[in-house]
Amino acid sequence: MIRNRYHLFIIGAVTGLVFFTNLGGPRLWDRDEPRNAGCAAEMLQRGDWVTPVFNDELRTHKPVLLYWLMMSAYAVFGVNEFAARFWSAALGTGTVLLTYFIGQHLFHRRVGLWAAVILASSLMFGVASRAATPDAVLVFFSTAALAVYVWGNFHRAGEDVGQSGVRCNWLPATVLTTSCFPTSRPVILGMYALLAIGVLAKGPVAVILPMAVIGMFMLIQRWPAAEPSTAINVNERVSGIRRGIQNLMVFIRFFSPRHFLRTLWAMRPLQVLLLLAFIALPWYVWVGIRTDGAWLRGFLLEHNLHRAMEPMEGHAGSFLYYPVAALVGFFPWSIFAIPMLLCAGRRVGRDQAGQAGYVFLLCWVGVYIGLFSLAQTKLPSYITPCYPGLAVLTAAYIFHWRRQSSRAAAGWTYASMGSLLLVGAAILVGIPLVAERYLPGAEWIGWFGMILVAGGFIGAVLISTDRIKMASWTVATTAVAFAAASFGYVSIVVDAHQHSDQLLNLIGRHHEAPVVGALGAMEPSWVFYLGQPIHVLHANGKSIQQPFASEGRWAPRATVPVLEFLEQGSNHVVIMTERAFASVQEQLPVGVGELGEIRYFLKKERLLAIGHRLPVEVQVARKPTDRAKDR
Repeated sequence: MIRNRYHLFIIGAVTGLVFFTNLGGPRLWDRDEPRNAGCAAEMLQRGDWVTPVFNDELRTHKPVLLYWLMMSAYAVFGVNEFAARFWSAALGTGTVLLTYFIGQHLFHRRVGLWAAVILASSLMFGVASRAATPDAVLVFFSTAALAVYVWGNFHRAGEDVGQSGVRCNWLPATVLTTSCFPTSRPVILGMYALLAIGVLAKGPVAVILPMAVIGMFMLIQRWPAAEPSTAINVNERVSGIRRGIQNLMVFIRFFSPRHFLRTLWAMRPLQVLLLLAFIALPWYVWVGIRTDGAWLRGFLLEHNLHRAMEPMEGHAGSFLYYPVAALVGFFPWSIFAIPMLLCAGRRVGRDQAGQAGYVFLLCWVGVYIGLFSLAQTKLPSYITPCYPGLAVLTAAYIFHWRRQSSRAAAGWTYASMGSLLLVGAAILVGIPLVAERYLPGAEWIGWFGMILVAGGFIGAVLISTDRIKMASWTVATTAVAFAAASFGYVSIVVDAHQHSDQLLNLIGRHHEAPVVGALGAMEPSWVFYLGQPIHVLHANGKSIQQPFASEGRWAPRATVPVLEFLEQGSNHVVIMTERAFASVQEQLPVGVGELGEIRYFLKKERLLAIGHRLPVEVQVARKPTDRAKDR
């Protein structure tokens, strides 16, 4: 118990440092953060807990759970960046604790501790836990459901005491039942209830993929018991042709419909359908009725089916996209990718108690990477739900490496330290070059690469002197320090080059109640920080579509030409790029001109505010609008 409290203290310190340091400091990053945060703010303002709307337009990208969580945080903390990101950080912390439980239950409590530290300090999981996006919500409920499955399906005897009275450091969990599925009804209902809640966060993938992980594990584990006649005696001396035929028969029967259907039925599919109908379906039906089916068509057909069939918004990639994305997203712990896989492969190949745990974790990672590799639209965040499994696998390898019981460690640890050092050197050289172009004055942040350089160098020295435990803690310290510095400090420096809030002050100096449009560019953060909808305009032509219906039902908003928009009132202002301004400059009405300009974040272009010029004395009398008062 004392050791568990010590472990929880370490986990709390790491997650607090990485997830909560300056959580509300940087402004919302375009484009997903302000869309989600703005949608929740608009729903709260309208008192509507059903229909997701952003910029007065129906938002069909994601279901409602994230918006509900944000609305609850807004009610406590106000509408601001910290509130928008609070639940991501809180649920990210929850996922780290669940990962600790899974590692402890499958293998050893030290494996659980290492897994928690590894997950909390990995790059992509840190992004998910600090962003106003549904990724942290999805990962939490997916991991929670798999943790319930591990608890209900794996037997954990605790530490073994040998004949000498010395406690053994390694006693993996074993599968409880031959069916490889929990027999307790409360466990099954709890697991499927968590998946059903996840469907309110991100849709069908929240239940399909975790069930696919469990199903694949069951297919593998149940096969010898289901078809013992297909087992091959590896010591039998048979011809290569005969052995090849036997292996082919095993493969065919493994994927036979009979084996698949029997395994699927053992997973109690009727119970998951019942819980989906009870927990998730009512909101889907309600929002479908409220929007005449428009939300369901947009979400299910466009953002699920269409994303799987065709690349959307330029997010395409080859079959190697996700293995590479995992190496980048799981950095800096991906430096152990090769020895970790070698260690897991050797232990899966052995007939030992820990085999089932390794198979389950490999299924967890393999199903997510494999299935998303088949989808045509690819984003690095899609495979974040498999990072807890990756963390436990890496922690198990480090546990054996520290005990010097992993043969993979001897040949690969120097390479791991070397890769850490090389990435740090690349940051030292590359970041100043990029910053010179897009973040002038912030070139010095490249020096944060020295954290990795120092960690890799010290780790290599410690390995060379056979101080493995100190080397492992050096890597952990390096990972936590790099993550905390990147998220808590470097993000603030980069954010200083965002000027979205200046748009509010710029326009507020000229008009007290402006109506704002956008031409040539449209960033969701402008909507959030202006605190009002922005009309998307086009250069010429006639108005198209119908206005937004405010009676609770949805219809597309009007899109009007920029000149017609400016002529509708003297308080109408248009934010446009320099290129867009050049295309309409000669057609602007008399008295309309440039009100001011700002630098376009991360672009070599400027944004202009175009509107009706007021007399100088009126502009001086006006005070810049305080965004906090508007919010």
